[in-house]
Amino acid sequence: QVQLVESGGGSVQAGGSLRLSCAASGSIFNGNSMGWFRQAPGKQRELVARISSGGTTNYVDSVKDRFTISRDNAKNTVYLQMTSLKPEDTAVYYCNALIYYSLSRYSGLGSWGQGTQVTVSS
Repeated sequence: QVQLVESGGGSVQAGGSLRLSCAASGSIFNGNSMGWFRQAPGKQRELVARISSGGTTNYVDSVKDRFTISRDNAKNTVYLQMTSLKPEDTAVYYCNALIYYSLSRYSGLGSWGQGTQVTVSS
């Protein structure tokens, strides 16, 4: 069974930093793009960062220059380093493997995990 387990969320003040981790089963991690998504209350889930199997990265404009996605292929783990956090970054963050065409066009490959809550206060 495909599993995705996110961790590392928490509550921080604006300007703070957090590092999220996502452990994935090898069957879905190996050779696939991985993405970090977020869903704020009342909003749709959006893809905010993606990393290809070879390390190419893409970011939505709202997180560019503040968030960094990376992956450790030996550990089947993808990370999201978040800096200069803003209240509008508050959301539940999820990861998933994906077939990627663009930040607005992709197909998720795995079942969604529980996510990890990030709360940024002003």
